[in-house]
Amino acid sequence: MSAAEKYTPRLQSEYQKNIRKAMQDKFEYKNVMEIPKMTKIVLNIGAGESTTDSRKAQSAADDLTTITGQKAVVTRAKKSIATFKVRENMPLGAKVTLRGKNMYEFMDRLVNIALPRVRDFRGLKKNSCDGRGNYALGLKEHIVFPEINYDKVDSMRGMDIVICTTAKTDDEARALLKEFKLPIKD
Repeated sequence: MSAAEKYTPRLQSEYQKNIRKAMQDKFEYKNVMEIPKMTKIVLNIGAGESTTDSRKAQSAADDLTTITGQKAVVTRAKKSIATFKVRENMPLGAKVTLRGKNMYEFMDRLVNIALPRVRDFRGLKKNSCDGRGNYALGLKEHIVFPEINYDKVDSMRGMDIVICTTAKTDDEARALLKEFKLPIKD
C-alpha cells in the first residue's frame, strides 16, 4: 500500500473513534449498524446568467472543481421554458457529489475554514433538515473557500450544500452533524 492509501482524514477517524460511541450512548442503539453516518455531500452552483453567456456555467464548474478537488459536472436544462429564455440542453449550473475521503476532507474545511469566514455568521438554521436525515445549507458567496482566488473571480455565486446521512429522523441527523462540529443553532 502507498502512503496515500493508508491516509485517513481527520474527521473520518474522529467518527470511528469518538462520534459513533457518543451517538450510541445518546440514542441507545442496540446494533452498531443503526448508528447514523454521512453518506455523501452534494454541492450545487446555479449560474442563472448562463442563459446569456454559456461560459458562466463552465466557470462555475471550474470553481467547484477547485473547491472540492473533484471534477464538477455542468448541469443542463431538461426542457425548454420560454418565459425564462431557457432552451433544452442549455447549461444552467454545475454540481459535484463527494463521497468517502473527499467528503470528510470537504466537511473539515467547511466547518473549520469556510463557515468562520462568512460575514455576520451566527450559526446554521436548526430546521434545515428534510425529514429523512438530510441537511441542506446555502452560502451566498463561494469565495469563503480559500482555494478560490478572489482576484480571478468573474462574479459572486451562491452555492447549495446538501449533507446526506443514514439517520432516520431529523433529531438524529442534527445530533450527528453537531458531533462533526457543524455550528447548528439550538
